[in-house]
Amino acid sequence: MNGSKNIGLGLLLLLTLGFSSVFAQTTRVKGLVTDKSGAPLPFVSVFVPGTAFGMVTDAAGRYELQFDSPKDSLRFSLMGYKAVTIRIKPGQEQVRNAVLESSAKTLSEFVVKRKKERYRNKDNPAVELIRLVIDNKSKNRMEHYDYANYNQYEKLEFALSNLSDKIRNSRFTRKYQFVFENQDTTKLEGRSLLPMYLEEKLADVYFRRDPEKKKTIIKADKKVSFENYIDNRGLSAYLNHIYQSVDIYDNNMMLFTNQFLSPIANAGPTFYRYYIADTITTADSSKLIVLEFYPRNKMDRLLEGKLYITLDGNYAIQKADMTANKEINLNFIRDFHLYMDFEKTPDGRYFMNKNTLMADFGLFKGSSGLYGERTVSIKDMVINKPMPEAFYAGSPVVENENETAKPDSFWMAHRHDTLTTAETKVYQNIDSLQNMKSFKRTMDIITFLLAGWKSVGTKFEVGPVNTFYNFNPVEGFRLRLGGRTTPKFSKSIYLEGYTAYGFKDQRWKYYFGGSYAFNHKSVYQWPVRAIKASYQHDTKIPGQELQFVQEDNFLLSFKRGNNDKWLYNDIFRLNYLHEFDNHSAFQLGFKHWRQSPAGTLSYYKGTGMADSVKRIATAELSLEVRWAPHEEFYQGKNFRIPIPNKYPIFTFRAIAGVKGLFNSGYNYQNISLNIYKMVYMSQLGYSEVVVEGGYIFGKVPYPLLTIHRANQTYAYQLQSYNLMNFLEFVSDRYAGINIDHNFNGFIFNKIPLLRKLKLREVAAVKVLYGGLSRDNDPRLDPSMIQFSKYTDGTPITYTLGKQPYIEGSVGIANIFKLLRLDLVKRFTYLDNPLISNWGIRGRVRFDF
Repeated sequence: MNGSKNIGLGLLLLLTLGFSSVFAQTTRVKGLVTDKSGAPLPFVSVFVPGTAFGMVTDAAGRYELQFDSPKDSLRFSLMGYKAVTIRIKPGQEQVRNAVLESSAKTLSEFVVKRKKERYRNKDNPAVELIRLVIDNKSKNRMEHYDYANYNQYEKLEFALSNLSDKIRNSRFTRKYQFVFENQDTTKLEGRSLLPMYLEEKLADVYFRRDPEKKKTIIKADKKVSFENYIDNRGLSAYLNHIYQSVDIYDNNMMLFTNQFLSPIANAGPTFYRYYIADTITTADSSKLIVLEFYPRNKMDRLLEGKLYITLDGNYAIQKADMTANKEINLNFIRDFHLYMDFEKTPDGRYFMNKNTLMADFGLFKGSSGLYGERTVSIKDMVINKPMPEAFYAGSPVVENENETAKPDSFWMAHRHDTLTTAETKVYQNIDSLQNMKSFKRTMDIITFLLAGWKSVGTKFEVGPVNTFYNFNPVEGFRLRLGGRTTPKFSKSIYLEGYTAYGFKDQRWKYYFGGSYAFNHKSVYQWPVRAIKASYQHDTKIPGQELQFVQEDNFLLSFKRGNNDKWLYNDIFRLNYLHEFDNHSAFQLGFKHWRQSPAGTLSYYKGTGMADSVKRIATAELSLEVRWAPHEEFYQGKNFRIPIPNKYPIFTFRAIAGVKGLFNSGYNYQNISLNIYKMVYMSQLGYSEVVVEGGYIFGKVPYPLLTIHRANQTYAYQLQSYNLMNFLEFVSDRYAGINIDHNFNGFIFNKIPLLRKLKLREVAAVKVLYGGLSRDNDPRLDPSMIQFSKYTDGTPITYTLGKQPYIEGSVGIANIFKLLRLDLVKRFTYLDNPLISNWGIRGRVRFDF
């Protein structure tokens, strides 16, 4: 996971580390919570009034609470039931059961009482009912209408929960007491919440069924800003990615970046057990069936809870209360609840007018952690009122940042829910916090540790720290120092550069570049419309292409096998990038490149070293077109980390080498296409799929051919070939596919010894076809630069024949919740010298 993305996550998770409480006498209470009929009640809040001690009952209605406090009472509460308080004996171990009485609903009749018998779908009235719900899904969705429009309010909140007095009163937080005084003890019974992030959005949404189009016009947008330290837009995108909008009528619901099978999915009866709990009558005399559902396998990524189903012939969901089993293979999420409410339309159908997702995050077991909540509310639904055809054209999301900043009076009049007192203060408190010198110093340290950059004043940064030192066979010990400007220097102009020195080759390297934004925004703020010029004099490994990582990162100093064939490069680049609101973009470029072999690499013609080539010079014109529909990303400086979703990303490149331009020696054309797609497979996990291909027209020496991406580090790289050597294969035409699949523990969850470790299985396969035309094969033309060889004459570089290059891997992910280890096997071209047939590669990745 990249450092800049870690800043956003670290800012929210940092204070959850090491929290603890100071206790007095220990009280242990356990018991069962039921309703008046004796049926167990899951998800009941059990807490000690006046303290931060609390929990929720499990799926069987049981609880077990241990705390140190002289309090002598315990309180039980659940939405739709009257709260109950019972007396307990402090300092003792005891059993206390509780019975809750329904408040919002009146029991009409008891239909079925669950019996202890073998569960089966056949002749099961609960399964017959859920099949009716499934059969009627299409007419109970918004897509049933030709047109619909409504007003939508979204609220996303993150808060530190149950902070101990030790943390609040420590010497590190004494200056921030005005923040700690803003705790909310009323919103979530049994927990004390300290809001740290709040985001609100108000929009008008328009839907058209045929052709399907959804257009969102954002009217107002307000959020806590950490813009001095992190990408505020990227942080918002990532948090909303974790808390995506969900629809129970979809077969799969995305919760915390993972797919959960809906209880009313077409395949629901295969994975869930259903029980009819009771029939109730609402205030408007409508009858509902309460249906409980549970996963057949508690370790699968499935939900459990209650559905309230209408009996008016629509078999629609009127309310849903869902969570997941605590044994499920999730990281950092100790508990979550998803509530959905539906409202009746004039034509007798139901639409979801409110859903709330609440989650308790924690890095370690204990009472302190991070609480997150997202609420989406809909009102003023209008059905089958079309807008003009031209209205639906253009971007699906329309936002004018100059018009969405609204005063507090607007929000008070238009937000669907009233904020709590603590929520109303969070905007002001965070602004005040960021203006404090001590907080700025703390954030500078955090930014340096997580991203590797240190501010020098307000207009310049030095870094990244992980490139200050590294080593390699060509340069030996290498030192580097770099820096860049910040938006405080100029929003339209961005400057960067570095200098480095290799103590073995005794050469200086350097880079300097600058960008100018024509839209007078930050040159790395989407959508970018900027021109950039740069010049680099440095080393490079031919065939190594890295994502989001500097090539001279210290960790990349460690490589397997022979790694002494490098290049000295002098590269001048001039690019214009133009991004559009619909996430398409084009880039025009010019590149003048002079490359010289370094280390033991040499360029020569004929059969000997006498006719050596000291330098190759090219001048290229390029066009890149990229389309990434619905793309979201975390924006760092000089790079972007995409936030995965189900939509593909297309990248097309066309390059033309021009002979004679700035002493360029070659005419050629190079076209390539890359398609990336995340494929979600519900209970079977997800795959990252990359399909790519390219073709080179013209006669060029092999260093200008496609040198296939190799990896000789010990890090697992998704889009490189992890057992291919640098410079091993070149082509002028190629096609390949990479599939990397994560099963999310689908297999390991069924193995008792493995499921407790919450490990996840992964597998990958990479296939590459390629070839070389006769015109570009130096083995047929001595006048061309010949393929590289080792000092003993053994070839280093080869072409791909009729047989593709294939490698595959199987591995274990989620080791310590972060590490992935793969056993990689190479299946073809095993006779090439100095290759590895097997290897172990590692990768660090943050996943829920």
